[in-house]
Amino acid sequence: MNRKDLIESVLSDKSLSHLTKKDADNFVGTLIETIKKTVKKGEDVSLVGFGTFTKAKRAARMGVNPATGEKIKIKAKTLPKFRPGKAWKELM
Repeated sequence: MNRKDLIESVLSDKSLSHLTKKDADNFVGTLIETIKKTVKKGEDVSLVGFGTFTKAKRAARMGVNPATGEKIKIKAKTLPKFRPGKAWKELM
């Protein structure tokens, strides 16, 4: 499912039939941007029954260039992380 499919799914819900395609697109876009901005600030976003978006630090480490076999240093970085909620895990 891509963003377009997600918007169509939102529009297919009878309780949201009053929304236009543009409204649904704005809703999905705002939701994604809000999650990204909140996690970037270091705050968690928890959606009960779905999961939690967090900011995670990855330590620096040594790696290997697969083409040459040469050891290389991989810098530390901060990445987004998602942990699915219990209800979502049980679906799988």
